Amino acid sequence: MKSVEKIIRDIKSVKIQGADNIAIAGIEAYLKNPSDKIKNEILNARPTEPLLQNSLNKISESKDKKKTAKSLIKFINSSKKKTAKAGAKLIKQNTTVFTHCHSSNVISILKEAKKQGKKFKVHTLEVEPLLQGRMTAKDLAKAKIKVTVFPDLAAEQAMKGCDIFLFGVDAFTKKGLANKIGTKILCSIAKAKRIKRYSCGNSLKLTKKLKIEKRKGREVWDERNKNISVKNPAFDFVPRKLLTGVISEFGVLTFKQFIKKAK
Repeated sequence: MKSVEKIIRDIKSVKIQGADNIAIAGIEAYLKNPSDKIKNEILNARPTEPLLQNSLNKISESKDKKKTAKSLIKFINSSKKKTAKAGAKLIKQNTTVFTHCHSSNVISILKEAKKQGKKFKVHTLEVEPLLQGRMTAKDLAKAKIKVTVFPDLAAEQAMKGCDIFLFGVDAFTKKGLANKIGTKILCSIAKAKRIKRYSCGNSLKLTKKLKIEKRKGREVWDERNKNISVKNPAFDFVPRKLLTGVISEFGVLTFKQFIKKAK
C-alpha cells in the first residue's frame, strides 16, 4: 500500500498522470487520512484537475465517505467505457487518427475500435518535456495498434492524411477547455486542414473556476545560469470555437450540448 505522502508526490511529479488516474489516486490518498489538510495537499499537487477537485469535494461533504468514494470511482470507470464505445463509432476502416499527449480516454477509444476489428493508424507527437506522446505510443503498440511518432515541431506534417484529431481534457468550462500545452495550436492547424477535433472526457471535469498550472522549468532544462531562465507552461486553453465536439459518457455531442448536460 502506498503512503499518502508517496501518492501526493507521484501526482505532483506526473508519475501518476491522466485526469482519471489522478482522481482515483487522490481519492485513495484522501481516504487514508480524510482531513482538510490532506485534501488541500492533494488538490495543490495538480491544480488544473477539476475531476480530482469535484471528487474530493463530494467525498469530504459526504457522511459516508467510503460509499461516496466507491460510487465516484465506479462512475469514472463506467464513463471511460461509455466514452470508448461512443468514440470508437467515429473511427472508420482505414482511418488515420491524430492524437496529442497521453489520454487514457483516447487510448480506451482506440483499443475499443481495435477490438471491433477496425483497421486504422495513429499519428502522435513526442510531447516534450516529459515525452508523454512516447507513453501513448508504447501503450498503443502493446495493444497491437500501429502508431507513428513525430517530433513536436513536425505537427503539421504529422497531421497529413489524418481524418480525426482525438485528445483528452483536464478541465471543461462553458467557454472551452484546458488540456496539455500545444492543444490550442494543434486544433487550429487541424481546423484549417478540415480535420474533425474531439475532446474526450467525462462531465465531472466541468468547473467554474479554472486555475492553469505552471510547472517548474527544470522539467524542460536543468540549466543553472543567472542569464538563462526557463518557462514551462503545462496547459493551454482551447476556446470552444476550435472544437468539433466532445466525446463523453453522454456520447458524441457538440460542445454546447455537452456543457448543458454536464451542468
